[in-house]
Amino acid sequence: MFGAALLVLFLFFASQPILAALQREHKWLKAGLLNQMYWYHMFFGLVYWTYSQFNRSDSVSYFLSYKHYRNWFEAFVPGTLFIEWVNYPFAKWLGFNYDMMMFFSTWVGFWGFVYFYCFMKENLRFNPKFEGWDAITIFMFLPNMHFWTASLGKGAYIFAGLGLLTYGLSWPGRRITHMALGGFICYMIRPHILFAVLIGMGVGFVLGKEKVPTYQKYLAALGGIAMSIFVYEDLLLFLGYDPNNVVESFEEESALNSQRLQSAGSAVDMSSYSLPMKLFTFWFRPLFVDSPNAIGLIVSLENALYIYMFSRILKKDFITYIKQAPAMVKMSAVVFISISISMTFVMSNLGIIIRQKSQIMYFMLFVIVAYMDWEKQIRIRKRAEIFNRIVEEERKNRELSESAS
Repeated sequence: MFGAALLVLFLFFASQPILAALQREHKWLKAGLLNQMYWYHMFFGLVYWTYSQFNRSDSVSYFLSYKHYRNWFEAFVPGTLFIEWVNYPFAKWLGFNYDMMMFFSTWVGFWGFVYFYCFMKENLRFNPKFEGWDAITIFMFLPNMHFWTASLGKGAYIFAGLGLLTYGLSWPGRRITHMALGGFICYMIRPHILFAVLIGMGVGFVLGKEKVPTYQKYLAALGGIAMSIFVYEDLLLFLGYDPNNVVESFEEESALNSQRLQSAGSAVDMSSYSLPMKLFTFWFRPLFVDSPNAIGLIVSLENALYIYMFSRILKKDFITYIKQAPAMVKMSAVVFISISISMTFVMSNLGIIIRQKSQIMYFMLFVIVAYMDWEKQIRIRKRAEIFNRIVEEERKNRELSESAS
């Protein structure tokens, strides 16, 4: 554990030049807040490390995997093995022990929060408030989000990849490195999630309110179709579906996964649920009445917050907003809805649901705070119109009184 403590300190100082560069680009960015987030996330790394000492954790097998490979690139394939590929040089060549590898992965997960924070902040005009507190800052410190992204496993890496990719897509011309690295990580761990993000970006680009030449929109649409055709068969094979009989193989695989997850404990039989009920279960459960353990109770608090935030968009104006929303809002909505629907057909275990949804909840929260931001702009605009009308009436009355005298 001493080596891990030294590594945590080293990574903190190694992070400062990157945070300083981000602060130079974004003058509103508070490096102090991100440093607090670093130590907060490392605390959850310690929590998960403690949890792994008393509970079965895949992180142990990920760490020991380097002993089974003759060379590094044997594990360089999309999916679970990619984590073993990342682990190999640190454990084999640099002599990292289990504790050090755990906290290194915690550090990787930390960057997901940094880039999601920057993405949200730079795409909003105001700071949405929650009971007087900055809503985005609250989102960045939700315990469940940190717990499942603070260990050696897919959670930390896919979250960092999504943060990098989403941040890069905000300014594609300026952030090619972020997009490339984020897209690579997402593809190597979960190709279907990268696929959903790219489709979402294509939809957002075509339907977003930004003024883009028509030919560019059509090029983006054709590019998305071409990419879909190119990766379609490989993606289906990766997910375990038969390209020649997608519907039947999807149903069979979904039923099999559901049975596996139900047998793992904390089961929820979602097979008879309607789609809205499946989505509600995926997004907002466990609630206090069905929390399986202490972690479930903490998650229930977060889910109560999610329900409250979701209720903020249950208005007629939200439809008006989403029609004219910027590309990044439409992208986030498409990514969140599409991945949620796909996951509801294979998730039936609350423990797995809690872990998986942490990868995409920031997309939903961004759509909500962007809508709140738009509402505030509308209120300010109406107040300005009323103020200008009063000023104009006073001016006319003054002119009338002067002309009468």
